[in-house]
Amino acid sequence: MPGPQTPPRLDGSRRKGLIIVHTGNGKGKTTAALGLALRAVGHGWRVLMVQFIKGNWPYGEMDAAKRLAPELTIKPMGEGFTWDTKNPERDAAKARECWEFGVSGARSGEYQLVIFDEINYALAYGYLPLDEVLAFLKTKPESLHVILTGRDAPKELIDAADTVTEMREVKHAFAQGVKAQKGIEF
Repeated sequence: MPGPQTPPRLDGSRRKGLIIVHTGNGKGKTTAALGLALRAVGHGWRVLMVQFIKGNWPYGEMDAAKRLAPELTIKPMGEGFTWDTKNPERDAAKARECWEFGVSGARSGEYQLVIFDEINYALAYGYLPLDEVLAFLKTKPESLHVILTGRDAPKELIDAADTVTEMREVKHAFAQGVKAQKGIEF
């Protein structure tokens, strides 16, 4: 049995931009990414979150981002939930637009943290090639931190990441008939 892990050094002796994946069927992947965004803003970082699924309807994190601007920018670029799609070509085009916007922001030098929210859906539906995402992660700016969220993260993405957290649903209020609630789910 391996011994305890050595805790990370707090003296800054090893710094690098991390690749972080939040995946799994449980609730909280985007919420965890937003928690890291809030922490980063607290340290004076600039954060960009591009959202592959959410569109321009009202939800709490958009109002919070307005209050934290310009340090926190959230760019919803989706049109809803892709499993209900009537036009997969348009969904692929929207995913491409979101991806290119996020990569451009990541390469701009303006942000210390970029979040690709729900990108794993775009990968699972074949809207973006996994090889392209992996190539970006290998060539991203060295100090840039990147978070990728969504269910069903591909094994290759998990292998490329520095930190992976899998959210596992134990119990969810929705299964008991409780509808999504303002301030909790949106």
